[in-house]
Amino acid sequence: MLVVAIVFFILLFLNMPVAFAIGIASLMYFLVGSDLPIEITTQRMVAGTQSFPLLAVPFFILAGNLMNASGITDRLIGFSNALTGHLKGSLAHVSIVLSTVMGGVSGSANADAAMQSRILGQKMIDRGYSGGYSAAVIAISSLITATIPPSIGLILYGYVGQVSIGRLFLAGIIPGILMMVVLMVISYIIAAKRGYDSNVVQKRATFKEIMIATKESIWALMFPVILVVGIRFGIFTASEAGAFAVVYAIVIGFFVYRELNWKNFKEAVSQSVTDNASILLIISVSSILGFLITYDRLPQNAADFLIGITSNSNLMIILILVFLVIAGMFIESTVLVLLLTPIFLPIVQTVGVDPVHFGILMMTIVTFGGMTPPVGVTMYTTTSLMKVPVEEYVKEAIPFILGVFALVLLLTFVPAIVMFLPDLFM
Repeated sequence: MLVVAIVFFILLFLNMPVAFAIGIASLMYFLVGSDLPIEITTQRMVAGTQSFPLLAVPFFILAGNLMNASGITDRLIGFSNALTGHLKGSLAHVSIVLSTVMGGVSGSANADAAMQSRILGQKMIDRGYSGGYSAAVIAISSLITATIPPSIGLILYGYVGQVSIGRLFLAGIIPGILMMVVLMVISYIIAAKRGYDSNVVQKRATFKEIMIATKESIWALMFPVILVVGIRFGIFTASEAGAFAVVYAIVIGFFVYRELNWKNFKEAVSQSVTDNASILLIISVSSILGFLITYDRLPQNAADFLIGITSNSNLMIILILVFLVIAGMFIESTVLVLLLTPIFLPIVQTVGVDPVHFGILMMTIVTFGGMTPPVGVTMYTTTSLMKVPVEEYVKEAIPFILGVFALVLLLTFVPAIVMFLPDLFM
């Protein structure tokens, strides 16, 4: 496995696409001193995609793209503005609330950040906010989509770790809302200190205006609620929920909002094909590496090593999360979930940590890696679309990064926050 790791990191350093880096590195195991037949590679690639729960991923990606094309985003912006438009740093708060409600639509942090960068990014700079502050708010608030259902990452974690996706969806709601509150408090403090919006006076929306905004966006707001309730009461599985989401998006887009037409429907499908192809290619080649990890007893050896250091569950989680923070700075979150869940999940279960609790912490941290240098995909997406220097983004992101770490520590040491809804309803 040492050869595999060395080849993998060399290929990553050479900027090879991560799917090919994993595939070639895994192939080296069979070519250098292994008695295993090389035919296993193709068998594992095919087997890795032959999973019914995995159907949820392409369905939810398609549903998210269809909803973005159907006018839902504009209505959610109006809803967010009605709630927070009167606060100092109002556009920053709109971005954060929008990420919270968009988490139930897109399920993807990078998709959320890209969309908001195009729609809100320049508006924030024109309002007088610094470019780095604007980019940091948009990028880091997209972290909320890591836990708010239907998070693509939670679906993959549940698939790999054989953990209830319904319980994961419920567990992510309170952490997602807390993340929204933490980021809004930090945004407000910075905006008030710098005098953002001092020349822009927007009165607090009346109850009637809030109700009107809620009514206009009700179909989008109801979507994650319908998913969680449907899965909880056995109306559909997580995979069937994905298929329902696609039908839901088409009906809302064509017949309710009537903004989804044949042209943007084809664009949404085309974008979904591209997104799904890259994700499923990573999943298939990761299945080879997953097999090798199990074959070499890496989970058992890692468990023995970590338990030799400590058997305290909280300290064990902290050690693992520190490793994930570092790994997330270099490797995309989807890859980390697929590669590291089979290693770390058995370890934390050994010391009595609930797999649902660990899943929320893991997804938050590995997704957060996309917002940090040196290889943060979400960071580069936001800064490139908004034409903001990365160093300016990093400087402005520090208060938000500290806020995220503080919340993760709270969720680590008080697992009841995460487990309250799953234990209550399931």
